[in-house]
Amino acid sequence: MSALAGGPGIAFESVDLTLGHTDILRQVSLRVEAGSVHALVGPNGGGKSSLFKALLGQVPHRGQISLTWPGEQPGVVGYVPQALAFDAGLPMTVMDFMGAMCQRRPVFLGLSPRWREPVEQALQQVGMLEKAGRRMGALSGGERQRVLLAQALIPSPDLILLDEPMSALDEAGEAIFEKLLAHWRETRVTVLWIEHDLDAVTRLANNVSGLSRQVLFDGPAAQTLTPQRVLALFSSRQRREEEKEKAVA
Repeated sequence: MSALAGGPGIAFESVDLTLGHTDILRQVSLRVEAGSVHALVGPNGGGKSSLFKALLGQVPHRGQISLTWPGEQPGVVGYVPQALAFDAGLPMTVMDFMGAMCQRRPVFLGLSPRWREPVEQALQQVGMLEKAGRRMGALSGGERQRVLLAQALIPSPDLILLDEPMSALDEAGEAIFEKLLAHWRETRVTVLWIEHDLDAVTRLANNVSGLSRQVLFDGPAAQTLTPQRVLALFSSRQRREEEKEKAVA
C-alpha cells in the first residue's frame, strides 16, 4: 500500500494500562483523524510512550484500540523511538544499522542490492548520506536522531509514530524534520507525535491531546494549547486538585 492512499484513523476507547500496582493510563479515550498530524503532550511519566506501546501491541491493556485503514489491507507502520545510545567502539556503521532495520540478511554480509537505493534515498532525505560509512557510536545525538528518522522511511509509511523526534536535533535537523512532516501531511500519512516543544506543536500539529495518565484536553493545536491548560497539565498540584474536584462531582 502506498502512503499516497493515506493513513488510518485511530480510536482509543477507555484504555487502561497498569504496570504492577501503578496505573499508567486511566480511561484514555481520543481519536486521531486519518491523514492528520496529532500531537501528544504531557509530563514525563504521564503515559505517552505507554500509549504508543499499547497501540503497537507491546503491552497488555484494557479497553479498545482500533485502526480504520482507507484500503482493504493494513498499510505500513513506521516508528521513531526516543534517542538511542550506542557504544562509541561498536563497529556498526550507519549503513549497517539501516541494513539491520530493513533486511533479514546478516549485517556482516552488507546491504543487499534490493535495499541499497531506498536506503540511500532515505539517508539523503535526512542529510546523512555523506556519513553512511560513519560508526553509529561516533555520531552526535542529533545525527543519530536523523538516522532513526531515516529508518522509519523504509518502506514508505502510511502511519508513523514519533516519540520525541526533535529532542536531540540541531537547527538544521529541525528544518529537515519539519520538511518531512510537511511531506507526510501532503501525502495524508497519519502522524501520531509525542513532543515536549509546545511551540512546535502549535505550529505544526493539526490536533493535540494533553495526557497525564488520563486525557486532560483534546482539540485543534493552535486553539487548545492555552496557558491555563498547559499549567494544569504540567503542574502536579493543580492536577491533583482537579482530580479531587472531579471525584467529588
